[in-house]
Amino acid sequence: MADPNFPGWHGTTIIGVKKGGQVVIAGDGQVSLGQTVIKGTARKVRRLSPGGHDVVAGFAGSTADAFTLLERLEAKLEATPGQLQRASVELAKDWRTDKYLQKLEAMLIVSDGAHIYVITGAGDVLEPEHDVTAIGSGGNYALAAARALMDSDLSAEDIARRAMAIAADICVYTNGNLTVETIGG
Repeated sequence: MADPNFPGWHGTTIIGVKKGGQVVIAGDGQVSLGQTVIKGTARKVRRLSPGGHDVVAGFAGSTADAFTLLERLEAKLEATPGQLQRASVELAKDWRTDKYLQKLEAMLIVSDGAHIYVITGAGDVLEPEHDVTAIGSGGNYALAAARALMDSDLSAEDIARRAMAIAADICVYTNGNLTVETIGG
């Protein structure tokens, strides 16, 4: 259980947008401790290539926990090449049942270019209904902005960038220093 006196790490907004045969995952670069910005250039979106199959992942939450989960996901992808859904479900099962992994505090958005999934420590592997999803402290702001832009002529990347800019204007734990990865199309 988290110490209620510890100010806690805050800050991240990660968005995944699927449109026009492409998936874009974008994340801001801010890491905060309480009310202090510790770093503004963190890289919370990564490209994984296990077995030659590209997967893009973005994370919100504890960095060390997220890296542990990314390593586990990569191992699952190596065991099931080209099967992101299966690897994601296997990771979620392990995360929910393993005593060590249960303590990890992070969430992931992952994509292989065809699908987007949100993976949580509650055992969830969620595929968004409207081809857009977001996590982190500014996730709801970015999600609402992106959903409003999905019917426009904008590309997946333009939607992600605009939604992230709106989230950064609203959420004090989100900045405009983006890492953007595109997959598919």
